[in-house]
Amino acid sequence: MSRKYSITGSFGFAFNGLKTAFKKEPNFRLHLITAFLVFLAAYLLKFTLLEWLILTLTVFLVIIFELFNTSLEAIVDLVSPEIKPQAKIAKDVSAAAVLLTALFAIIVGALLFVPKLINFL
Repeated sequence: MSRKYSITGSFGFAFNGLKTAFKKEPNFRLHLITAFLVFLAAYLLKFTLLEWLILTLTVFLVIIFELFNTSLEAIVDLVSPEIKPQAKIAKDVSAAAVLLTALFAIIVGALLFVPKLINFL
């Protein structure tokens, strides 16, 4: 049987998770800084609504995958404090998912930004 928490309590847990990821995960901070700079550039280049939608979905996808990776790494460390081949596989595959998502974001970003930058120049 699970505990029941209020909606505000549940949001509190979620914000604590974001705060923990921000404090303890350098890659999470890097993704947030990059997201801020990308959104600023999109604003300056006057992205259309559709471009904003695509950009926002892509940025959030990277951040979500980074949070899942952080969560999985914490679980693996909890259940397997010593180095084991299966634990390494779980962590490496999770990191690979973040890497592929980031590469996808770079491709989407290039498709969105390059034409705008060419027109700007």
